[in-house]
Amino acid sequence: MTRIAIIDRADMNAEQARVYDAAKQSSGIVGGPYYAYIRLPKLFEACQNLRASLSSGPLSVREQQIVNLVVARHWNARYPWFAQVRRSLSVGIDQTVIDAINARKSPSLADARERTCFGVASELLANKGLSDQTYAAAEKTVGLESLVALVATTGSFSMTCLTANSFGVDPPSPNPTPLAE
Repeated sequence: MTRIAIIDRADMNAEQARVYDAAKQSSGIVGGPYYAYIRLPKLFEACQNLRASLSSGPLSVREQQIVNLVVARHWNARYPWFAQVRRSLSVGIDQTVIDAINARKSPSLADARERTCFGVASELLANKGLSDQTYAAAEKTVGLESLVALVATTGSFSMTCLTANSFGVDPPSPNPTPLAE
């Protein structure tokens, strides 16, 4: 149950309306955890800018989605999971991959970079860092710039998930792929 009231566009102050309108025009993403962020327009804008920066970075859309699914699953974040499943399916990630992540299992990924994204995000969340072995293998497979983006994406999307969980932002019904218990 949502703990935070959704502010209608008509009820926003000038700064909230400015950043809301800018987000609506650029990414269109103004729901979910952004219902909380809009109360701090500079935070809302910074989150939008970080998201845009990571989206245009060295990770492919599929790689970003693998990371986001791992993060949402780790935090049991129902709204982010819902949104990322929908996005993952739209960019061609197979339902079996989504189901494996949902079941907390390693998915069958043919692409070495996608496997690395899954492994790095999983290890970061489980161990609060990377072993020397994982770091070296990831740097070799994806390169240093992609590894920086991978760590940043894991952290950034963790904030999104924690915000959704803290403020009770729930997915709409029906939810075709709910989080497993």
